[in-house]
Amino acid sequence: MPSMSEKEVNQENCDSNCASCGVENCPGRKGIEMLKPHEGTSFKKTIAVLSGKGGVGKSLVSTLLASKMASLGKKVAFLDADVTGPSIPRSFGFGGYEATGSQDGIEPALTKNGIRLMSANLLMDDPAAPIIWRGTLVSNLVSQMYSMVEYGDCDYLFIDMPPGTGDVPLTVFQQIHIDGAIMVTTPQELVELVVEKAVNMCKMMNIPLLGLVENMSYVECPHCGEKIYPFGESKLEEVASHFGIEPLDRLPIKKDLSSLIDQGKADEYEGEELSKSIAAIESL
Repeated sequence: MPSMSEKEVNQENCDSNCASCGVENCPGRKGIEMLKPHEGTSFKKTIAVLSGKGGVGKSLVSTLLASKMASLGKKVAFLDADVTGPSIPRSFGFGGYEATGSQDGIEPALTKNGIRLMSANLLMDDPAAPIIWRGTLVSNLVSQMYSMVEYGDCDYLFIDMPPGTGDVPLTVFQQIHIDGAIMVTTPQELVELVVEKAVNMCKMMNIPLLGLVENMSYVECPHCGEKIYPFGESKLEEVASHFGIEPLDRLPIKKDLSSLIDQGKADEYEGEELSKSIAAIESL
């Protein structure tokens, strides 16, 4: 039985929504239009941060990357594309409705260090209310948060992707120009297969992969400095080599860092844990 990428699609009989279609070489996909930013917006580089599954720290990594870039004096925008699990606003200290709109567009929330932030939670009166939508509606909201928000002239747009390879990643990868993507994983062996699916998706969609970040890699003993590996020895180089991508950073389990995020003070991050990832982004 042919795989999905090998099927020939008869466009006349196809009822699929092209924006959420994963069939490679489908003639209908040639007609998908790229999304344009708001007329008052420009991005020099757009970076997607993704993972094959939830719970590996993708949002943490994207938050720290954006905060570090802002601390270096870059103009940064942040789009939280994880619509059904938006955690980014709380990391920056936003507890409820913050975005404002007019006939000219939507104004994003502004963090203390100047990051222009847009998330589904910033559009809701009750941030605890669940967004129980089907995939097409969620994808449409992500498209609107990209094209209807006036982010201004920015050096970088960071997009925190939802986990997996579903509708929203397809929409972002097909309709937004991505200059580079960073994959986040953890040391557990179970994650390796999930990473492979996400890596293969990026390759199918022609998304440049900047490299791999291993989160929850180790804990450093506060007394002697010894590194302890609670989830097993690091496999960063091994996994990255297997997929033909660059090994970037190992992010430790760090109480002070977790506390910073929990307190909504992500914009105070100035650490060097993601230095290789920052260098890879700056090299674009």
